[in-house]
Amino acid sequence: INHIVHNGGLYKRPFNEAFEETPMLVAVLTYVGYGVLTLFGYLRDFMRQWKIEKCQNATEREEQKDFVPLYQDFENFYNRNLYMRIRDSWNRPICSVPGAKVDMMERVSHDYNWTFTYTGRVIKDIINMGSYNYLGFAQNAGACQEAAAKVLSQYGAGVCSTRQEMGNLDKHEELEKLVARFLGVESAMAYGMGFATNSMNIPALVGKGCLILSDELNHASLVLGARLSGATIRIFKHNNMQSLEKLLKDAIVHGQPRTRRPWKKILILVEGIYSMEGSIVRLPEVIALKKKYKSYLYLDEAHSIGALGPSGRGVVEYFGLSPEDVDVMMGTFTKSFGAAGGYIGGKKELIDYLRTYSHSAAYATSMSPPVVEQIITSVKCIMGEDGTTVGEARVQQLAENTRYFRRRLKEMGFIIYGNEDSPVVPLMLYMPAKIGAFGREMLKRNIGVVVVGFPATPIIESRARFCLSAAHTKEMLDTALKEINEVGDLLQLKYSRRRLVPLLDRPFDETTYEETED
Repeated sequence: INHIVHNGGLYKRPFNEAFEETPMLVAVLTYVGYGVLTLFGYLRDFMRQWKIEKCQNATEREEQKDFVPLYQDFENFYNRNLYMRIRDSWNRPICSVPGAKVDMMERVSHDYNWTFTYTGRVIKDIINMGSYNYLGFAQNAGACQEAAAKVLSQYGAGVCSTRQEMGNLDKHEELEKLVARFLGVESAMAYGMGFATNSMNIPALVGKGCLILSDELNHASLVLGARLSGATIRIFKHNNMQSLEKLLKDAIVHGQPRTRRPWKKILILVEGIYSMEGSIVRLPEVIALKKKYKSYLYLDEAHSIGALGPSGRGVVEYFGLSPEDVDVMMGTFTKSFGAAGGYIGGKKELIDYLRTYSHSAAYATSMSPPVVEQIITSVKCIMGEDGTTVGEARVQQLAENTRYFRRRLKEMGFIIYGNEDSPVVPLMLYMPAKIGAFGREMLKRNIGVVVVGFPATPIIESRARFCLSAAHTKEMLDTALKEINEVGDLLQLKYSRRRLVPLLDRPFDETTYEETED
């Protein structure tokens, strides 16, 4: 049933990943559901236009009617008539540390989610299945909190300058040396925002005359960075090595459009763990293709650093590969480390270049010192440099929680996407009405979940996304699983027929990976 890969010795471990086919009836009913919602949306827009129903959405003022519209009313049709019905499933305000359990402020709406009113009541001890707190470092007690508090009293909260001016602290230097050691690379640079680490550094690396080959499910930060760069962008199918190799071959053979000159650079953009699919990049094959076709590799480890590998060093360690084979290693501190910001690691020449030419380095304010200390303390804990085995235990606990939770959900009959070792666990909901219903029913049972729909996913592939944490105890997971099972029966979400289809269309051994001599 599951697709296990051993491709010509490239994989040193089984790679177990598959996506179950959507049942035809479910797909048809999902389209019908969206069709009915759309028809009612047109009816309600008609009623709003003729003042039969109160219009709550933003509109142009009368004196601006002759202007070119600043606000296109129809473009927000989906927001008004579909998203608004289930808006209570998002932006829920919590008022505690986002650990294994959270406290949430109760809110109600009396106008079908156009506005919310807070009741003043706090819902206590909700099991948090949505935060990216993979290693459980989002906490307000312990070594990280104490170290951050001490640095806060010494350095203050803000730096009020860029790194190139008066904002380069000894703590920043210490962090970058530590991250480089942790990753096993020559040098590293830290940034204050994970999203900007991608969107501002890719334009510094490639430009006009360069080619970017991007996975179709890459994060918005990678997509924005690629677009800002001015380079030509071509998309390959998700985790499909045949699709990637075809694009590489075409790029080498045909060169740039019209002129047929060779591309200045070819940069492959991939992620370690894909945050909506729960899949892990086929890194051994990507590296083999990169070497064969003499291109560069940019690896985004936002979700995989800390969460994969025997010692939490990410997808490179997970596959037993060398960091030297990845040209640009990017990651964030916002998830496994319970902090904020991002980093880029690689050769010293690369990092020195980015210190000068990256917009994130030149124009952004330096990272806050307490945040830097949170990262330093958590990384040392993972590496065992704090004199304990707490970090190693957390990495192992996350791996155990991940396998247990995934296995139990599959046994219950849910369709679960992704790799068996990925702590991101998507549970397929499909139908639009079930997005809101699942989120509400789980909250009634004191379980906080994230539900996701269009446009973040394809229109018929709405899902709930669970994020496992080392802070979750087995009792918490069993409680969550019991409630998920109950809600699954209530909403009839157990679609699985055990008919899993492999991600690729043909056997892996048809692809060759020998490096060319020239």
